[in-house]
Amino acid sequence: MTTRDTAVPTTPAPEPLAEVRSDLNHELRATWVVMRRELIRLRQDKARMLTMLLQPILFIFVMGTGLASIVDTGGGTSFQAFLFPGVLATSVLFTAAFAGISLVWDREFGFLREMMVAPISRGAIIWGKCLGGAVVATVQSLVLLALVGTVGIPYSPPLLLSLVGCLFLGSLLLTGLGVLLSTRIKTIQAAMPVSQLLIMPMMFLSGALFPVSGLPDWLAVLTRLNPLTYVVQPMRHLTLDHLSLTAEERERLLPVLTWFGWEVPVGVQLLTVAVITLGLVTLAARVFRTTE
Repeated sequence: MTTRDTAVPTTPAPEPLAEVRSDLNHELRATWVVMRRELIRLRQDKARMLTMLLQPILFIFVMGTGLASIVDTGGGTSFQAFLFPGVLATSVLFTAAFAGISLVWDREFGFLREMMVAPISRGAIIWGKCLGGAVVATVQSLVLLALVGTVGIPYSPPLLLSLVGCLFLGSLLLTGLGVLLSTRIKTIQAAMPVSQLLIMPMMFLSGALFPVSGLPDWLAVLTRLNPLTYVVQPMRHLTLDHLSLTAEERERLLPVLTWFGWEVPVGVQLLTVAVITLGLVTLAARVFRTTE
């Protein structure tokens, strides 16, 4: 009598690709949840949106009108038209930076602890905060962008879409910087003055309120080291290219940024912002993983 071998059923091993896809979907879902919380905050706090827009509007219509009588743009272009792209870029500055340091607020009130005990990575928390803050800052700036026609700039759909893209990239940069600061700062009382210490120099050294041509050497160097410059200048090029500038106006209002004598194209400027942003968010995620 022969004994037949009985087959033992085996459970197939899960496919590595399926596991990776499942983990990725889980992290993306967690990032979306953190990002969605920032959007809910915006919907519930409409007063914050109005107050954040007050300063840029004052810059354009009060300071711009006042300085127009003493600033020579070199032709028929109004100083307000020159000022608008810079003010639009800096309109996301305070909102994005404060969205970044809101991580300190979450830590103090215990919400951060609730997120950290959830089965999600620290990187998902950081990316969710950065993307949420960038979207909120960009949405708020759309109100100011709608006023572009009041300063003599045409309502061109390609121009508006390009400006929105630049605004989002700049917002992500500034939110990432704020989140990086928040990983080291433990109290909101300490976060506010530190953020102000960074925000104001970045605004004034970006060329948002003045042409970057003809600056003293030391100021020109600081302007080129400021990452916000590479958001402001492309937005100014995109905007003023839709106007009929004279050769004198173009030389005065749209100077070329150079690195050691090399003229930096607008695309490279935006790519520089993207690389710096990716580095800031990655560093923030790594520091957050080791400190919390």
